[in-house]
Amino acid sequence: MIEQGNTQTKIAIFDNNRLKISFTHDDLNVSVVASLFQTYNLTRGIISTVTETEQEVLSFLESHLKHFVFLNEKTPVPIRVQYETPETLGKDRLAAAVGATFLKPRQDILVIDAGTAVTYELIEASGTYLGGNISPGMTTRFKALNYYTKKLPLVKETDDVPSIGNSTITAIQAGVINGLCYEMDGYIDELRLKYPNLLVFLTGGHTNYFAKRLKNIIFADINLVLVGLNIILEYNVEN
Repeated sequence: MIEQGNTQTKIAIFDNNRLKISFTHDDLNVSVVASLFQTYNLTRGIISTVTETEQEVLSFLESHLKHFVFLNEKTPVPIRVQYETPETLGKDRLAAAVGATFLKPRQDILVIDAGTAVTYELIEASGTYLGGNISPGMTTRFKALNYYTKKLPLVKETDDVPSIGNSTITAIQAGVINGLCYEMDGYIDELRLKYPNLLVFLTGGHTNYFAKRLKNIIFADINLVLVGLNIILEYNVEN
C-alpha cells in the first residue's frame, strides 16, 4: 500500500489484512519501490496520491504486480459514496472512510484526519459516505500566520499549551492548538445531536498530539488510511 501525501509518502506491507510493517519516505521514486520487491514477495498493490506520481513509478508497479490499483474516482469501493464531485475527493479521505467502516461496521462514524489539512468525513451506519469538511492543519496555520503578517514569528507546537498566551509565541500556540481542539470537539458535539452513538476516529500525522487533548472519546489510528487502502485493494481483487 502506498499513500503519497502532500509532504511524505507512507508505504505499508499487509498480510491477511494485518499490517506487518510500514515505512515513511520524503520522496517516492523507482529506487524506493524496487527495494521493496527485493525484500518482500509482493503480488498486489495499490497507490493513493494527493499529488503527482512519477510515471516511471506507476509503470514499475504495473509491470511487477499481478494486481495493481491506482485509486481514482472510478475505482470500486465497498461503501456508497454520495459526494457530488467524486473526481475532486481526496483519495486519502476516501480510504480513511473505508478503513473506519471496515474496523467498525454498521456504525455512524466521524473520521478526523489531522495533517497538512484537517479533514472531517461522515459515514452513516448504512455504509454511506455523506461527505465532509476541510480545514487548515496545525502546521499550515502556524505557517500562514507567519507568511501573511509582517511581525508574527513562525512557531511550532509544544506539549504545554496555556488557555491564554502571555507572550506572542504562546498566544499563537494557544490560538492555533486550542482553536483546533475546539473545532474538532465542536464538530463531534454537533454531529452527536443527530447521531447519538457516533464513533470518532482520529488519524493523520498529528494523531498522537491531538488524541490526548480532545475532550471526546475517540479511536486513534495513525494507519487508518493504509487500512482503508488495503480493504479497497482486496475488494477489487475479489471482484
